[in-house]
Amino acid sequence: MSHFRILCLGAGDGWHAQQLDEASKQLDCQIEFSTYESLRSSIVNDTPTFECEVGRLDNFDVLLTRTMPAGSLEQVTFRLAILHAVVQTGIIKVVNEPSALEIAIDKFATLQRIAAMGFPVPDTAVAQSRRDAMDAFHRLGGDCVVKPVFGGEGRGVMRIRDAELAWTTFSTLENLNAICYVQRFVPPGGADTRLLVIGDTVRAIRRTNTREFRTNVSHGGRCEGIALDDQQEQMATRICREIGLRFASVDLLHFDQGPPKVIEVNGIPGWKGAQSVTTDKIAAGIITELKRQFASPGTPGPMSPKGSIKP
Repeated sequence: MSHFRILCLGAGDGWHAQQLDEASKQLDCQIEFSTYESLRSSIVNDTPTFECEVGRLDNFDVLLTRTMPAGSLEQVTFRLAILHAVVQTGIIKVVNEPSALEIAIDKFATLQRIAAMGFPVPDTAVAQSRRDAMDAFHRLGGDCVVKPVFGGEGRGVMRIRDAELAWTTFSTLENLNAICYVQRFVPPGGADTRLLVIGDTVRAIRRTNTREFRTNVSHGGRCEGIALDDQQEQMATRICREIGLRFASVDLLHFDQGPPKVIEVNGIPGWKGAQSVTTDKIAAGIITELKRQFASPGTPGPMSPKGSIKP
């Protein structure tokens, strides 16, 4: 039996879990899958214990975080508290760490961090009321993309060019106590570049959709592997290092009037589309990176940048 043990939270029984399981076997690792809902903890004689459905967390060498399911505020807070606690106590390494996930899952927090680093981002306004959101809609040119602050895979993302529809949309969001995340549409739409980062390795994938502006595979987007631009590679590495992500994707929008704009960062990226355009096994790259970083106790080391880019 392998001495390197991986606990994967939230991968489920789908394609990604199968890929990780196959790669682990090929690389002589042991991987177990568990749910966030099964996380539990106790403190006895001042000693905390952290467990899930497949056993104690400290029986593993590294915890790989995948998609966390929806839950109440208490449930989500508790799950994150468990991850923070195991990082703080050092009983197991976590990829990606909860502090990084909390930034990456929040589109506003991510965009603010990237803009502060000096990289171009789309003009964006975030508001809590219909009135302020309508002001932003007009200020941003009346052609905007509205999306959830939390969420991915293009779910809930709309392009709005009509003021009446904007009013209705923002009214609904206000009634749901949701945040209005309003972004100037970057033409022409239907094309972007995903930079998939695994440790020091970056892959570039062009995603296109001839039917609509969203490029996600789930909405009909097509992928192709492209040559990696050195500056984009360094930018993606620096962004991930700044946020604290070891495994992530950085998405760029291209347009004719200037350099690409960073649209978002995904701290729990899928790679099904990327796998379709490469012969390399991406899951094997993930497992190899986990072994490289954590197989020797006490010597994880930070992600080593290949260089830096001055925005």
